Amino acid sequence: MSNTEIIVIGSGIGGLSCAALLAHYGLDVTVCESHSIAGGAAHSFQRDGFIFDSGPSLYSGLSYSPSPNPLKQVLDAIGEPLPCINYDTWGCYLPEGNFNTSVGADQFCDILRQLRGNNAVEEWRKLQQVMKPLAEASVALPPAAIRFDWNAILTVGKFAPDLIRKSNQVLKLTGSFSNIVDEVITDPFIRHWLDLLCFLLSGLPATGTSAAEMAFMFADWYRPGVKLDYPVGGSGALVDALVRGLRKNGGKLQLNTHVEQILVKKNQAIGVKLRNGDTLTASRGVISNASVWDTLKLLPLDAVSQQWRSQKQQTPPCESFLHLHLGIDGNNLPPDLPCHHIIVNDWEKGITAEQNVILVSIPSLLDPSLAPPGKHTIHVYTPGNEPYERWSQLKRNSKAYQQQKEARSQVMWQALEHIIPDIGNRISVSLVGTPLTHERFLRRHRGSYGPAIQAGKALFPGPNTPIDGLWCCGDSTFPGIGLPAVAASGMMLANTFASVDQHLYLLKRLSL
Repeated sequence: MSNTEIIVIGSGIGGLSCAALLAHYGLDVTVCESHSIAGGAAHSFQRDGFIFDSGPSLYSGLSYSPSPNPLKQVLDAIGEPLPCINYDTWGCYLPEGNFNTSVGADQFCDILRQLRGNNAVEEWRKLQQVMKPLAEASVALPPAAIRFDWNAILTVGKFAPDLIRKSNQVLKLTGSFSNIVDEVITDPFIRHWLDLLCFLLSGLPATGTSAAEMAFMFADWYRPGVKLDYPVGGSGALVDALVRGLRKNGGKLQLNTHVEQILVKKNQAIGVKLRNGDTLTASRGVISNASVWDTLKLLPLDAVSQQWRSQKQQTPPCESFLHLHLGIDGNNLPPDLPCHHIIVNDWEKGITAEQNVILVSIPSLLDPSLAPPGKHTIHVYTPGNEPYERWSQLKRNSKAYQQQKEARSQVMWQALEHIIPDIGNRISVSLVGTPLTHERFLRRHRGSYGPAIQAGKALFPGPNTPIDGLWCCGDSTFPGIGLPAVAASGMMLANTFASVDQHLYLLKRLSL
């Protein structure tokens, strides 16, 4: 038996953000991670000298401070730098044509003028005007100021005057983004484009994505002089920074440590039982960074009411992923090739249709250290549109499984051929990941991208559970699937364990 103050189950970005900040606040924290690599869906791995990102490929708001990105706020709070490479352009392969676009407003207007004419540009400019006060409202209250107790009155108080002034806009942020789009946009291409952005942010189209998520994106992506970021060393460097912040303040990360059950005594979470039979006790509680469905699997049957269990079990999941990780010969690639590309096959199918949207990332174009000399690392994936049902009855390593991997990955190869026509002659390493891969290595229910909770119809539940001393963080607790959202969930929960003086001092140090 081993003792600590707080146990965090899972080392995803939400769990690591929470744990690193708890350690910064002086608490004794132990993170239990079942995988051999930290980082959850954002971990990186190596094959034959190639370093692959397992998940996220687009980052922003990480290269300057103060930043509205909660993940950057966590890194600044724990004092861990994250060197980044800046860029602003990515490639698009859409039904209307192929083009490069960039963050910032003006260049996209040029694209719109070419594709749709001046009326479309006027609509986009009008949307920007509508979104400007909403974007300002979306960052008026930084997540770093929030905590989940009555002391939030004190930490949020300094931001209250600005929030009151923006109260009308704040109310609009609680609804669906489509409510705003419907008032401004009639051009079909712009509506499709906004659906695409929403899908990449939340796994849902504009009808299900909260206005707050899109307002935050507008605040970040369409401001003057904006650049996108890529961490030097890839997503693994980001994970390493959070782990350093955890360990330098006495926190512990235990890899290959699979939690079998959360221990509950008299409605109090008191620790965890591990698969190897060991027990870890926690004097102040347990925090689950697992998904809502996977957290339920860890609870004793009699620990919560059947009604609460059923309600949580019915949380709708987004679909899963297919991944294609490639190491290739990089000779004679175009010198101006963008590092990221978005491919949409058919708008009319709907943005969430299976295998309709494909993303391509070639991060070694920015950071050559991710591949051997003369080579490149490529990550192609279908972002949350691969049905788990197509895989659920297959056995890993069976002939049927291998055949399905080959068949279902063809759409990714076809997308990649738009960008590198002779890709088939360049392959050094080729790996296909499926929903079963997600389920196995990330311990994700159905290999899911996260909850598909629709804005305006249901709310994310936050960190609380019916069990005293058991909290949750991660994508099942806070709107948005990307790294900023899960980092925010972990930061807000960690703040709750800090004294008000500690919390206020942190806000002052972050210049928020």
